[in-house]
Amino acid sequence: MKNIFTRRALLAAAALAAVLPAHAQEPAAAYPSHVVRIIVPNPAGGTSDVLARLLAKELGESFKQSFIVENKAGGNGHIGASFVAKSPPDGYNLLLLDMSNLTIGPAVMPALNYSPLKDLAPIAIPAFSPHLLVVRNDLPVKNIDELAAYAKKSGKPPSFGTPLASISQLAGILLAQDRGFEFNVIGYKGGAQALADLAGSQIDTAMASVVATNALVQGGKMRAIAVTSAKPFASVPGVPTVASQIPDFVTGSWQGLLAPAGTPPAVLDKLQAAVQRIVAKPEVAKRLAELGSEPSDMDRQQIAAWMQAETARWGKVVKDHNIKAE
Repeated sequence: MKNIFTRRALLAAAALAAVLPAHAQEPAAAYPSHVVRIIVPNPAGGTSDVLARLLAKELGESFKQSFIVENKAGGNGHIGASFVAKSPPDGYNLLLLDMSNLTIGPAVMPALNYSPLKDLAPIAIPAFSPHLLVVRNDLPVKNIDELAAYAKKSGKPPSFGTPLASISQLAGILLAQDRGFEFNVIGYKGGAQALADLAGSQIDTAMASVVATNALVQGGKMRAIAVTSAKPFASVPGVPTVASQIPDFVTGSWQGLLAPAGTPPAVLDKLQAAVQRIVAKPEVAKRLAELGSEPSDMDRQQIAAWMQAETARWGKVVKDHNIKAE
């Protein structure tokens, strides 16, 4: 009788294995054995989309497997992020986005249906583009101290164009607070329109990534007075860092590649190593520089710790200033 039950158990186990999804059985060494999707939670044509398509091509060549980009826009990036967070943890649905959405999301959108810290596993940050603080050409300031002095002398806060409840708004608040003045925040649905209004001198200042602003600065549409990288940034030579006056003030667009939490560490390691090799290639490094960005050398454990610290940092700013998403 015992042998009958044993045989039945073995048969049942075999039947269950036959219907289990392939990702549950595939050894990490075989990854990837079929198409991998990189989900971009923004419309086509933006920074994340451009980077995802660059990586998809390079990863496909590296692994001899298809990597495709799929745009799932909406909800300030959280629709696509939630989709990946709830996907099977097998490495076949990846997420690429500006990670500031993840680090400020829990504070400005407390009803999120996933936890960026618990439900997503970081892999790499292939591109970082710091913020540029830019002003209209006829504003009589050339650095942040002169901007603070101007704000105090004029008796009215300089207007600051930004998408509301965004990393640029929070960064602007921190900077002004440290320098002892306030911005008159003008809310926009997107950063592009804020920059267009700044180029037309309809607002005084804005803060956006080098990727978004540098062509406008180079074209003489506005003036850059500070960059938020830890050290001088190659794409904007001669622009002083905020960190030189406000220690550790580093903000910007951190384009990160992530997978669902629970993805096998060996798969995450394979992807991390592949991305690091790709961004080190001279032609890729040149393309990233042309986009106004550079890769981060943080490994995935360091990125996880960074995410935790950034989530706490921005959560405090959101709470202290009662900032809410629209």
